[in-house]
Amino acid sequence: MNDQPRTTSRRTLLGAAAFGLAATPLVSGTALATTGAGQDAEQRGNGREDGAKRSFVTARGGELRLNGRTFRFGGTNCYYLHQQSHYMIDAVLNDAAAMGLTVIRAWAFADGDGHSHRALQPQPFRYDEAAFDSLDYAVHKAGQLGLRLVLPLVNNWPDYGGMRQYVSWFLGLPDDSYGEGVHHDRFYTDANCRKAYRAWAKHVIGRRNRYTGLRYDADPTVMAWELANEPRCRSDKSGAMLLGWAREMSAYVKSLAPRQLLAVGDEGFYGKAGHADYPYSDYEGADWLKLTALPAVDYGTVHVYPQNWGETSGSKPGTDATAWGTRWITDHLADGRTLRKPVVVEEFGLQIDPARDIPDPAARDAAYRAWTDAALANGAAGDQFWLLTSRVDDGSFYPDYDGHRVMWNNDPANPTRTTAQLFAAHAKAMTAAS
Repeated sequence: MNDQPRTTSRRTLLGAAAFGLAATPLVSGTALATTGAGQDAEQRGNGREDGAKRSFVTARGGELRLNGRTFRFGGTNCYYLHQQSHYMIDAVLNDAAAMGLTVIRAWAFADGDGHSHRALQPQPFRYDEAAFDSLDYAVHKAGQLGLRLVLPLVNNWPDYGGMRQYVSWFLGLPDDSYGEGVHHDRFYTDANCRKAYRAWAKHVIGRRNRYTGLRYDADPTVMAWELANEPRCRSDKSGAMLLGWAREMSAYVKSLAPRQLLAVGDEGFYGKAGHADYPYSDYEGADWLKLTALPAVDYGTVHVYPQNWGETSGSKPGTDATAWGTRWITDHLADGRTLRKPVVVEEFGLQIDPARDIPDPAARDAAYRAWTDAALANGAAGDQFWLLTSRVDDGSFYPDYDGHRVMWNNDPANPTRTTAQLFAAHAKAMTAAS
């Protein structure tokens, strides 16, 4: 094909992020629970049951709904909430609330011991309850601030363990997540991998939060679960393998959390055989239309990374990253209307890079404005930029590991100040359109 996928620039750096800012343990001890054990004995804490007084977001007729009205949102991603200190969680969630953002996407996985991250699931079917402190606190804090969370259950990529860890546990195969994916894709078909994933989903969704006293499945603060972050299946270009796994797991997860929304968490690849444009092609073995149409899936997800995907003038003369991204968004929103499913543009980002159509912050702001305007005008249920960060424990700002960092800090020295203001204004407009 004309464009080879570029997948390492952001993901590899996120691995470095996990290494560079490993979580500080907040609760001593390493008590491990097996599947279903220890949940009723968890501390309820003294916090309010923040989620109990709120309504669940629902999906109906191609829209997200809340309290009988259309629900639209401007939001963001902050993957590290499940690993960091209360100070760091407070910092980023307070900033999100100050910006008027209403939905945050964060990881609900950390698989395998012996890595730089603190494992929530050190071994298959074994869970470190002390390590859940950060995730519990993040849900509690989000509830206090009136924010909603989207929580993926496993990573396609090796960061924080991911599918690679399951394949290593049960099959002992080396990781090829960034290659042809033959080993990686055994995650979808191996019986033990599927069993362990189902057990993990059941444990997380049904566990009781030590701060709120609520089970996760009873807390409207958790707006949605996602089957995975960016699932791909390169070894089966037809898309059948990934679709079969998603059909099974979406029905299962929905049975565990019937009042909460469910999404696949995929990037929106169309899976068209023979298509010359990489994201529309079948290279990644994912068919967005079929995945989104699954009965248990409430809304479709779209990611937008034209620079990483070779959709720039340098890679393809005549292509512009901003214009390509706008078309990618509007194509999915139109297809969502046909499917009668809401669509969320849940990750998007650009790096400052003159060789890839974004020469300076003003050009990036213009691109983000074009994309968010397209989402607003064409009926997106929501959008979530990648990524909002804030201060770390020593008071400095979280490092810009992948070139996509946005900070809500009105100091003129903040290089992302105008970007944050743009997203704040957009979130206000999305809320007004609800």
